[in-house]
Amino acid sequence: MHNPRPVNLICDATFYGKRRDKLGTLVFMDSITHEILIWKHIQTEEVSDYKYLLNELLKLGYEIQSVTIDGKRGISSVFKEYPVQMCHFHQKRIVQRYITLHPKLEASQKLQKIMSRLKYSNETRFTRTLDIWYLQYKSFLEEKTLHADSGKSSFTHKKLVAAYRSVRRNLPLLFTYKNHKHLSMFNTTNLIEGGVFSPLKILIIIHRGLSKSLKLKIVDDYLLTYRKK
Repeated sequence: MHNPRPVNLICDATFYGKRRDKLGTLVFMDSITHEILIWKHIQTEEVSDYKYLLNELLKLGYEIQSVTIDGKRGISSVFKEYPVQMCHFHQKRIVQRYITLHPKLEASQKLQKIMSRLKYSNETRFTRTLDIWYLQYKSFLEEKTLHADSGKSSFTHKKLVAAYRSVRRNLPLLFTYKNHKHLSMFNTTNLIEGGVFSPLKILIIIHRGLSKSLKLKIVDDYLLTYRKK
């Protein structure tokens, strides 16, 4: 039973089994009450799925105050009318994926240190620190390697460049929760990822031998029950 009201959305998706199974669920939760408002079973995580669930909530009469999302490209555009916060955990994980957990390059080590201070900083201070880092390593980042086989060149430290560009691109979304303190937004999607998805995945593993349709029925029953807690 829905109770339309002002909500702060946290949106995240998870998948069960192997990638080829194409079996997952997108969940929208209200971070104020920790109530799961709506969900959709998906094969792949598409922007259109986020649009669909948002429109369904609006049709039901909910007022969206803010949205916290993961790092998938294009999702923020769905919620462009609302204050949007990108999950700090996902941003750190993106950087880690590029520079590894134990980077060897000095520039990567310093970028890692900057990211470790993300939640303790604010937009002005973090941007200034990132700018100083960039100016210090600008020449290093712009180094190119010529590939003899193709005659083309690419960034020598392309993974580090990709990590930096990710942070720079998402910077406008990293401090929304501090710029709109009155909304009491969350800066991560952990309420869903850890609180909802972790036990749900354990449940699916226990029933790994079931068909896809029965697995999704288990997911529906779990989310309906969670919704009433």
